[in-house]
Amino acid sequence: MDPADPELPERDPSPRRIPFLPISIALVAILAGSALFMSGYTMGRQAAAEPGTAVSDDDAFQPFWDTYHTINDRYAGGDIDRGALVQGAIRGMIDSLGDPYSEYLSSDEYRHNLQGISGQFEGIGAEIATRATDGTEGCTPLGADCRLVVTRPLDGSPAERAGLQAGDIVLSVDGVSLDGLTIDGARDRIRGPKGTVVTLSIQRGTGAPQSFAITRDVVQSKEVDSEALAGGTVGYLAVAGFSDAAADEVIKALGAHLAAGRTKLILDLRGNPGGYVTAARKIASQFIGLGVVFWEQDAKGGQVATDAMTDGVATDPGLRVVVLIDGGSASASEIVAGALQDAKRATLVGQQSYGKGTVQQWQELTGEGGAFKLTVARWLTPDKRWIHQVGLTPDVVVTLPDPLPAGSDPTLDKALEVLAGSASGAGLRVAA
Repeated sequence: MDPADPELPERDPSPRRIPFLPISIALVAILAGSALFMSGYTMGRQAAAEPGTAVSDDDAFQPFWDTYHTINDRYAGGDIDRGALVQGAIRGMIDSLGDPYSEYLSSDEYRHNLQGISGQFEGIGAEIATRATDGTEGCTPLGADCRLVVTRPLDGSPAERAGLQAGDIVLSVDGVSLDGLTIDGARDRIRGPKGTVVTLSIQRGTGAPQSFAITRDVVQSKEVDSEALAGGTVGYLAVAGFSDAAADEVIKALGAHLAAGRTKLILDLRGNPGGYVTAARKIASQFIGLGVVFWEQDAKGGQVATDAMTDGVATDPGLRVVVLIDGGSASASEIVAGALQDAKRATLVGQQSYGKGTVQQWQELTGEGGAFKLTVARWLTPDKRWIHQVGLTPDVVVTLPDPLPAGSDPTLDKALEVLAGSASGAGLRVAA
């Protein structure tokens, strides 16, 4: 789960978000509030020194301990890093499951992963894009005819405090030119640990280049974009992630649309790989007044319902809702879309979703600071559909042309068409 939150979040060159499949799908993490499940298993000598090994497992673990002790006692190829041995053993156990969503993370990987799914990153906090000399965005690689441009410093970010402005051209980072890099490479050059300083050479207008020394910090990404469409009659919310902050942003944006008198809403979950279950429940509950949001099924087949919260701001059945999905909508996105579809609270428009129907739990490891995430449950829609490796089928299927014309968004156009009609569009199978 791990959508890589760009250090300087890339700005999509098209006016609407075009569907894409993230390289890796965000996990749905079980968190009790903000607290993590914690456990302390240690490794040591046999018998009393190996409390993590139950007596009934002695025979199964004997080869492991034989190998571990032999390495410690007899390896002659150099110094032994016992921490690396333990990490390797844990990683091997998790990898042997063959589950792409269960994995071991070192302490640094764990910290960065948690920041990512929390909508946070360590950097300066500005949106960037590549811009060609003719003004078009999305060029690559960077060079004389393709420049790295700041499109917007994030509110309250180190970039804003340092004085960066929209339109600033980044010439170099810490004295090194960006020529030849992609936008991702430039982003990685700019990002870095909290408290460290990065120096940007900035071209502003026709003036001489200026140097900006910026102290990096933990920055909260902007995960929700909200605007009015169709002459101000439709409220549009594009949600990029499922952090707790994103859920709060959705509630705020919904409130603004309702206060403006809008009764037609579009929730755009395209390209959203997921995040926290708590955020998915909170967002779904804004539209569903009562009932189940999703079911959890544990390893023994036991099922537990997670019900909607009762403080939703958009539960009035008079409000028309469309949810946009595509092949990049996964995990928590599918929890929300599936809940609204089963409750007949929204019309799903777009393409088949990704199909991730499992739930992962973090478990911190005592001592070395790492953790592992383990698939501990399946999640089912309110109607108890398991969509794993299948995905959700939209009520209104939109077939995208290949190639997709620049600047076009047939899925959004179809959503506006559905909202403009007198029928909800539920149950239709049409192509555009």
